Amino acid sequence: MGVRNQARDMEFQSFVIGRWPRLMRTAFLLTGEQHAAEDLVQSTLERVYVAWRRVGSADDPEAYVRRVMINAHARRHRRRLKEFLAPRDDSELVHEVADTGDRIAQADDRGALLKALAQLPPRQRQAVVLRYWEDLTETQAAEAMGCSVGAVKSNAAKGIAKLRALPGLVETVIEGGHKR
Repeated sequence: MGVRNQARDMEFQSFVIGRWPRLMRTAFLLTGEQHAAEDLVQSTLERVYVAWRRVGSADDPEAYVRRVMINAHARRHRRRLKEFLAPRDDSELVHEVADTGDRIAQADDRGALLKALAQLPPRQRQAVVLRYWEDLTETQAAEAMGCSVGAVKSNAAKGIAKLRALPGLVETVIEGGHKR
């Protein structure tokens, strides 16, 4: 039994090491604060570790973990914990290095984009983050959010419309030469 547990632990550790940056990025975009993102990822991984035998054998363990993280974040939001996407002092922000081909990285002022994202309601923020930052399909985003594909489409469209309506964000994107 010890060998089996050791193999499970090594498999889990390998998963965490390989997915940590992406999980942290998603958590940061959902919570808007580095420490809250770390807490969200850690609590998610604690829950997942307990069920790793089932999670590790799932068709897509990363999707399973993402769903657990979205649910954990939604529970925290329902409790009305205050979230800030962009702290007043950005000295605590961890500036991510954009993936190759990350269209959002083309905006000159990522801070303006993060502040704009903070203004979205939680479900719209989740849909926008999963669809456009994480580049998930509508089906994958729906699975992660625990809703229908139609709800993802609706929330993403409303979120994008709100982002496009923000004058400061539009000016940043146009000035950077990346008008969509």
